[in-house]
Amino acid sequence: MDKILLGSALAFFITYMAIPIIITVAEWKKLFDVPDSRKLHLTPVPSLGGLGIFAGVMMSLLLSVPFRESPEFQYFTAAALVIFFLGMKDDILVISPMKKLLGQFIAAFIVMQRGGVKIVSMHGFLGLQEIPEAMSVTLTLFTIIVVVNSFNLIDGIDGLAATLGIITTTVFGIYFFNSGELSYALLSFITTGSLLGFLIFNHSPARIFMGDTGSLLLGMVNAILVVHFIAGAGSVTAPVQLVASPAMGFAILMVPLFDTLRVFSIRILNRRSPFSPDKNHIHHLLLDLGLKHSSVTYILASANLLMIGLAYALSGFGSTVGIVGLIAAASLLTAFLLYRRRVHKEQMERMYGGSPTIDMAKIMSFRKKRVRIPEDN
Repeated sequence: MDKILLGSALAFFITYMAIPIIITVAEWKKLFDVPDSRKLHLTPVPSLGGLGIFAGVMMSLLLSVPFRESPEFQYFTAAALVIFFLGMKDDILVISPMKKLLGQFIAAFIVMQRGGVKIVSMHGFLGLQEIPEAMSVTLTLFTIIVVVNSFNLIDGIDGLAATLGIITTTVFGIYFFNSGELSYALLSFITTGSLLGFLIFNHSPARIFMGDTGSLLLGMVNAILVVHFIAGAGSVTAPVQLVASPAMGFAILMVPLFDTLRVFSIRILNRRSPFSPDKNHIHHLLLDLGLKHSSVTYILASANLLMIGLAYALSGFGSTVGIVGLIAAASLLTAFLLYRRRVHKEQMERMYGGSPTIDMAKIMSFRKKRVRIPEDN
């Protein structure tokens, strides 16, 4: 327990001390996320907060994790370096989605093949238990890539990605601590500590964004944790067994994961690239109702906690019922928000002269002068 407290405190301190320096350097070197015709935030904001998160997490891990007892963590560190340089290049120079995806595959392959993080059983989901090697590799790579991108895409408003990351890593950390897996508990709580240090500067109105450097790293950490959680928690030999571990893992990452799968599906059905930008994310739906960034963050954080509670309540019915129940609940809530957005838009159009082409984003920018409107992801 002492190691976890010291590691988390060190990560918090490093990130908290690094962020003001990063803001100063970014302002000096003009390294901003600058508003343009595609982006909707109103003022230039530094987007290199991921540097501080990376420094806090990596330094604390290197000083806290017993690498001799957990040799796979050296490969997790290697994958994190790949993600770090990938995100840094995208934040400063911007790279194509395909190059970004290729870098993510390299990092995912390192984690899976060298780090041994792999889904080898479905734990009863759709009646499946042990799965063939080819299916295991495919499913693991798919899971890691989707989770990594889910945090990248949910990072659209002030404080949201960091708040959701704090929830997910804290829940994973509690499980791994109670299961006696110190290294994974350290990874979880160290990330929590770093995100808390960052969130002080990222809550609305944000002084800095985490950028791809931070969101991709956060996604990779959660991908490692959730795959290891599913494999370990569902095992009959687990110190703390959760029979429906796939459903619980899905629930812990519910908001970013469901939103990413939903948006990707819509884009593909519309014959568009899954990485093409739009304003159909869950936080866009809430913002279009006139809510502030802080309110949207609180609502989505609460929704994620409720989904975890629902998955736990359904765990006795197995993974299939749990996942179907979670998807049904999330789909109903999303459908309600889509309906409310349509009604709200009609009301706003009547209020502003009934123009069918009225720009809702511009209306919202006038109503929230000092609040950043999220970018299209």
